[in-house]
Formats: sequence, structure tokens, C-alpha cells
Amino acid sequence: MTEPLPTGSTIGILGGGQLGRMLSVAASRLGFTTHIYEPGANPPAGHVADRVTTADYDDIAALERFAASVDVITYEFENIPTAALDALEAHRSIRPGRESLRVSQDRLTEKDFLSGLGLRVAPYNNVETVNDLKRALETVGTPSILKTRRFGYDGKGQSRITSADQADQAFSDIGGAPSVLEGFVDFTHEVSVIAARSAAGDIACFDPGENVHKDGILATTTVPARLSHAQRTDAVLMAAKILNELNYVGVMGVELFVTSQGLIVNEIAPRVHNSGHWTQQGCNVDQFEQHIRAVAGWPLGDGARYADVVMENLIGDDMDRVPDIALEPHASLHLYGKAEVKPGRKMGHVNRVIATKK
Repeated sequence: MTEPLPTGSTIGILGGGQLGRMLSVAASRLGFTTHIYEPGANPPAGHVADRVTTADYDDIAALERFAASVDVITYEFENIPTAALDALEAHRSIRPGRESLRVSQDRLTEKDFLSGLGLRVAPYNNVETVNDLKRALETVGTPSILKTRRFGYDGKGQSRITSADQADQAFSDIGGAPSVLEGFVDFTHEVSVIAARSAAGDIACFDPGENVHKDGILATTTVPARLSHAQRTDAVLMAAKILNELNYVGVMGVELFVTSQGLIVNEIAPRVHNSGHWTQQGCNVDQFEQHIRAVAGWPLGDGARYADVVMENLIGDDMDRVPDIALEPHASLHLYGKAEVKPGRKMGHVNRVIATKK
């Protein structure tokens, strides 16, 4: 294991969105500086980071200069081109490691990985052609959902299928991209575990949160989630199993369906996660600080929950409600500094503390 990074070291972050922004704030609290690498101009993370490189992921010279300027590299999103990662890793460690990106960048690879660990996932089949889809519908059945294997998020790259005669249209809807057909799961609700693993192999999990989605985008996360003691234990153990198998370093989001037959893994995200934002007001050490601690080689912090919290995403025109939310007692606003309000765009979130644990 490498030595922990001393304060004053620089953490490089690939991606300049809101997650990179909140990671930069957490890093500054621990005495680190941050350098953002982001193709888009004026990213939200650039408002709080020490340095920003604006360059594309195919600019090898810019990537190499970025790597030379930092002490470790992490990221706020999964879909980083392999060639860019090759260029970076030749100079600096990337945490979490490349294997977690390889697994999570492709839905089929992820499903195979999870089921290979003995974890339950939704029924699924690989789809390369429309004829593959028609055959898959015979085994997976309907209702089901066709998802592109790569580059899907917040409900994008998906098409719901309620009858087999919709196969041609569904395949057209996703642009004929390599995909996975997933069967629907009869679940009561979705929860997620925000889990962390240190470079020394220690694991710490935050309390599971209960998620509600609207139009494919996370709307709220509530803690505590509706789970029995056994379900809560199972959720944490499942997350730990995934982290250990990947030799993971950092924070990961693990989404789970709660069913009458037990917990089913929906998907994993090898980064800080939207459903973990509640930790900012519910714990002494939130998910962002925990991630920085892990990638810097520091010991993990105490993520015990001391409050019940409801996190609400502020999406698009929800920004019109900000003046009223600012008047609410026990409500903490986190706005992302995005210049333009768009439908479906995450503009911020609010954490409402409902009760403090005795």
C-alpha cells in the first residue's frame, strides 16, 4: 500500500459536473487542492476547484500534462474512453481502479459480473440485432425494458416493451445499439447502499436510503429506508462483496430492488452517487469526504447516521421554488451553479432533516 497523501497534495478529478464540484469542496476541507479535467467550458466544479483543464478526452498531450500536475486521479462519471485512461494511468494511479470502470461501463459485463458473484439480478439477455431481441423476448418475456449496454443514464438509452410486437420499434428507439433486455422485477421499493473501501481494504457503509424515481430520474432519497434488520444486513454485505471482488478504493453506489424473495441488485456506480447526497446533513463524514479519504490513502471516517433525512433533487423548473425552500427550517440547499435551466437537468438538491437520532 502506498503512503497516505499529505495535506497540500493535488487530487485530479475527471469530470466537472456537480459530483466533481462536491468532491472538490470535500477535498478542500481536508487540506487538498483539486484539478478538474473537463471538455466543457465553465463546468460547475470549476467554480470551487483550484485548477481546471478544458480539453477533450482524446487530447493525449493535455491528459499527460494533467496527470503530471496531480498526485492521484479519480472521476465523477463512468464513461471515460479507454485510451484516455491508458494515457493517464501511465503516469498516476487511478482510484477506483480500471476494473470497476470496465465492469460498470457495459451493462452486460456488469450483469455477468454480479451474477458470477452469486448475487441476484433481473432476468437478462444480450441483444445485438432485432432478431436477438425477438428471441430474448421469448425467454425474458414482457413487460421488459431494453437498455443500451453503454452510455445510458437517468432513463436515457432505454425503451419499455409491453408486448412482443413492439420489438422493431424498441430496437429503433435505442438506435440499434448493442443492448440488454431486462425483465421487470416485482419489487416493493428501491434502496441504495453507499459503500466505501479504503486502500487498506477496510469497508464502511452508510445506512441504505430509499429511492423514488420520476421520469427515469431520481426524485427523492429517504433515510432510514423501509428495511428489516436482516434486509439491512444483507444489503451491506452484498455491497461489501462487490467492493472486495473489485479490490475497490473509493465510494460506490449499489442500487437494490426489495422483493418478497429477497434483494436484487439493479446496478452499481463506481463513484459518489446521487442517492448518497443525504449524507451531507445526516452524517459527520459524508460520501464526498469518504471518497476523498479513500483515494488519498487516508483511513475511512465515521459515517454513522445521526439524523433522519429526505433528499430531494431540484430538476429543471424546480429552481423556481428555491426562494421558498430557503425559508424552510431544517432544509439545506445545495445548488450546482449551472448557468442554464433545462427540463430534466439536475440543478441542485435539498436535504431536509426530519428528526435527529437520540
